[in-house]
Amino acid sequence: MKDYVKEYIDKLEQGLRAIDPMAVAEVIDVLERARIERRTLFIIGNGGSAATASHMANDLQKLASKGKTPAYRAIALTDNVPLLTAWGNDEDYTAVFVRQLEALARDGDLLIAITGSGNSPNIVRAAEWARNAGVTTIALLGFDGGKVKAIADHALLFPEDHYGRIEDAHMILDHMIANYLADLP
Repeated sequence: MKDYVKEYIDKLEQGLRAIDPMAVAEVIDVLERARIERRTLFIIGNGGSAATASHMANDLQKLASKGKTPAYRAIALTDNVPLLTAWGNDEDYTAVFVRQLEALARDGDLLIAITGSGNSPNIVRAAEWARNAGVTTIALLGFDGGKVKAIADHALLFPEDHYGRIEDAHMILDHMIANYLADLP
């Protein structure tokens, strides 16, 4: 068991060191500009990434916004279960995020797409819609970034193929970004 734990930690550390610090800095700049311009941040993901999306909306609205006017306008599109299931049932699962974006997003808003593979059809469809609608896309990715990497305006890639470590890294990125933003004057 000790070997497994050591290997897990070593691979997580190795993957984190592969994330481009300049790309993280660019994302932070984009998010801070969005706050100042009162843009809305829409956050999406599936499974564990949906949980990260909810957590990130919380961290941006509460932690990163503390003492700031205006505050971050962050919404996890993963959190409205009745709406998700209605779109999934009445249309199909690839529509669950894009239909919400069509109703809520405006030119200049941001989409934060969290996906391990970068190939989830509902995430790809939402990123494509965002690109066509003037919504800036930030992607937190794993593996090689998949289809979303080519669509996103800003990509933070954790180059690993283990979903657990990918989700760990995405949560670390969330905390890193939110805490940095919280410390800005």
